[in-house]
Amino acid sequence: MVAIYLDSGDLKQIEALADKVEGFTTNPSLMKKEGIRNYTEFAKMVLSLIGGKPVSFEVFADDVEGIQRQAETIASWGENIWVKVPVVSTTGISNHQIIRSLGRQGIKVNITAVMTRQQLGILGSDLWRNTPSIISIFAGRIADTLENPEIIFNYGKMRCAHLKKCQFLWASTREIYNIKQAETCGADIITIGPDILRKISLRGKNLQQYSIDTVKQFYEDAKGIEF
Repeated sequence: MVAIYLDSGDLKQIEALADKVEGFTTNPSLMKKEGIRNYTEFAKMVLSLIGGKPVSFEVFADDVEGIQRQAETIASWGENIWVKVPVVSTTGISNHQIIRSLGRQGIKVNITAVMTRQQLGILGSDLWRNTPSIISIFAGRIADTLENPEIIFNYGKMRCAHLKKCQFLWASTREIYNIKQAETCGADIITIGPDILRKISLRGKNLQQYSIDTVKQFYEDAKGIEF
């Protein structure tokens, strides 16, 4: 069964849904959306709300020295933290060397924005095997290009099979059905936004009843609209 993580920068949502998930992820875009101004304060608030469950916080730096410095700081905030490091820099240069270096230091790394076979091939060769790690494949964004993310996911699982402490995460989730896709691919984790997460209650719902409920909603919403 795939572990479900909440993907959010909203502290209220994190608090409200903390007991419904097994872990948490966030990223700079989600933090910007919520108007976060101080990373350390935000992170410590998150840590106070999640009861020791695993959480991934991302570095902001784009250079090796900055990634190293920020990763060490983030890792110092708690034992339940994975440091998110983009698989490439903003200029497309692979970050595999700094990712390997952090692993050798014992820093748990979540490699984010992974989308290609080439990236997975490099990680399969260079990822430090003795420290827990996560490879986050951005399945939703891959699917946005009309490519099948399951093919990339399956290749990654095969290429990194020797990395026994490495977990695979289905990221950029677009719909609740992605949970089933992630399970089929053998994902260890799927990270989901609050709106999609709330749809889990629909799992197994009778489709005839769902059809009736949908028609009722249309009927009610039509009231007050002049024909």
